[in-house]
Amino acid sequence: MIKIMLIAGARPNFMKIAPIARAFDSRKERIAYKIVHTGQHYDANMSDVFFDELGIRKPDYHLGAGGGTHSQQTAKIMVKFEEICEKDKPDLVMVVGDVNSTLACSIVAKKMHIKVAHVEAGLRSFDLDMPEEINRMVTDAITDIFFVTEEQGIANLKREGKPETCIHFVGHVMIDNLFYQLSQLEKMDSRNLKHNEYKAGHTEYGVVTLHRPSNVDDKPTLTQIFKTLGQISNRLPLIFPIHPRTQKNMETFGIHPPETITLTPPLPYMAFLNLWKDAKLALTDSGGLQEETTALGTPCLTIRENTERPITITQGTNKLVGTSEDKIFDAFGKIMAGHWRTGKKPDLWDGYAAERITDIILAHQF
Repeated sequence: MIKIMLIAGARPNFMKIAPIARAFDSRKERIAYKIVHTGQHYDANMSDVFFDELGIRKPDYHLGAGGGTHSQQTAKIMVKFEEICEKDKPDLVMVVGDVNSTLACSIVAKKMHIKVAHVEAGLRSFDLDMPEEINRMVTDAITDIFFVTEEQGIANLKREGKPETCIHFVGHVMIDNLFYQLSQLEKMDSRNLKHNEYKAGHTEYGVVTLHRPSNVDDKPTLTQIFKTLGQISNRLPLIFPIHPRTQKNMETFGIHPPETITLTPPLPYMAFLNLWKDAKLALTDSGGLQEETTALGTPCLTIRENTERPITITQGTNKLVGTSEDKIFDAFGKIMAGHWRTGKKPDLWDGYAAERITDIILAHQF
């Protein structure tokens, strides 16, 4: 029996571990796992319904790490996770993504001689101003088993000297979860989902998400973004589930968007999926939404200067536009005119990444 700790620190992490947990459940005669919620991001929407939607049980441990600086948060997670590892003595700690929890739990495990597996390994933006890039690089520096979502991740890891025998191209668990949630959505009465009335009332609309500090913490940048969004919304209504950080800064900077941009609180996953899957386009600085829109063929404009997910550009429906008004308007015009590339679904983004991960772990010697 292999004992595994599955680590999640924020909502997107739970989307990524959910398919893995479901795959582990199908092999429970050989795998015993526990879910650790570090509490890096507190989310009141994480109720029983949230975990029911994902098809997984509630976390076995909640570390309650909360906020603070990067160092404070990472330190709190490390201290509390070490206590759990001393008590449970897992064979493997599995981390996902690139948040502080990913880094903190990897370091603890490695120093306790516990093997580390990183899901979404090898992604690189090559932008050291992004805290997530630091987390990705340090985590991969001490990882034992690398689970890669796209071919560029393999090339990055090889260039960094990682042994090929430890690198496994498995596809993407985020896409596994997307397909699972779509199947669940088909069984639901979507009329009961938040803001379905918005969708029903608009033949075309766009969806916006923004939360990166480089975009939302700087007054001139955020003001310019909202100016551009306001002009876009004159042609295409926009709905914007707004991140608390973005909301706070809008109020501080005195930004008041036009009525053609509908602001909402953060949405549950199913309600948000119900909105964006049929949108004319997505404007975002999120990593995950770049990938999900590529999987479904939805045009995506990424308000960043770089991306750690290049396959969404080379094969998918995503384009980097930065905060440039001209670039955003040029791309927007092409989408509205129907001149956007359809893209294709990347290799192994087929909904079975978690099963491949499980097979590889079961074949591993612990």
